[in-house]
Amino acid sequence: MSKAHSPAGLHADGHRRSRRPLSPQAQKISPQFRVRRFAGPGAHVGALSHLRIAHLTDLHVGRVTPEAVQDTAVELANREAPDVVVITGDFVCHSQLYLDQLSWLVSRFDAPVLCVLGNHDYWAGAEEVRQALRRGGAEVLSNEHTVLTFRGQKLQIVGLDDAYTGHASWADAVRGLSRDLPTIGLSHIAEEADVLWAHGVPLVLSGHTHAGQVTLARLHELAIGRLAGHKYVHGLYGARNGGAGAGAGGAVYVGAGVGASVMPLRIGERGRREVTIFELGHEPGSFDEPHSEQAPRPGRAPSEKKRYARAAAVVKKEQQRKKKQQR
Repeated sequence: MSKAHSPAGLHADGHRRSRRPLSPQAQKISPQFRVRRFAGPGAHVGALSHLRIAHLTDLHVGRVTPEAVQDTAVELANREAPDVVVITGDFVCHSQLYLDQLSWLVSRFDAPVLCVLGNHDYWAGAEEVRQALRRGGAEVLSNEHTVLTFRGQKLQIVGLDDAYTGHASWADAVRGLSRDLPTIGLSHIAEEADVLWAHGVPLVLSGHTHAGQVTLARLHELAIGRLAGHKYVHGLYGARNGGAGAGAGGAVYVGAGVGASVMPLRIGERGRREVTIFELGHEPGSFDEPHSEQAPRPGRAPSEKKRYARAAAVVKKEQQRKKKQQR
């Protein structure tokens, strides 16, 4: 494939297709979004052919983000005719008041939906969020993996539970993983990719950071990178070909997300709401991409005290919910 040619106009089977029109509501909101398109890892070339993944993250269904924004994200994803949709956590905002809305939203994707939970899902009630996702037809991966088949092509997907609240177990997630199958990983927290790469997962999709939401003057790198200590702030990091560059054994993509949990404001190109398309089986560099692979920031692992506080917050919020229900 030549550098100038993009697979955007192809069906997953390689045939030409026409995109469905967006609804009037989505047409109005879509300028808030960017649909960013990348090739998959080099390890998938030859093993997969025209397999398309739509990645969304941080839907944050709730009061902060208008429902029309999430509806538009679904329309934009469906318009790309993906083989599978993956969503990497933070489905809710601060409560369980919008779980029916979440179920309806997830049910509207045209392709199978696989997902992992994030910290907000645990704060709001992980089991209730899981049930809402399953009612919508999604499969929730909790430290486990599964294999999907598309037109005779098998894709192995590893899903880590939320690392922010201490629920990730990569040992459970990779147990029995086949090294002979093309594989991708899902993790709300991008730093977990470092471990997954070592177990033969060449591409990990993640979220959590919202790209900082305000990306003018590189403020997102200051806030999310230096202050919050994340190695991966937004976009593509590592290496998709053979682990070369920055010592990476694979690549990780940090999505900018769809919704917000506190401040709905988004300023700057990198902070736009996002739907990301990955064309698995395409050689990296075979078509134009929004940006190239980046080196990670120095990062700073959370202290033992902070990890304990994050896990304790989940327990505290659960106890508060139970007390409220008993009143």
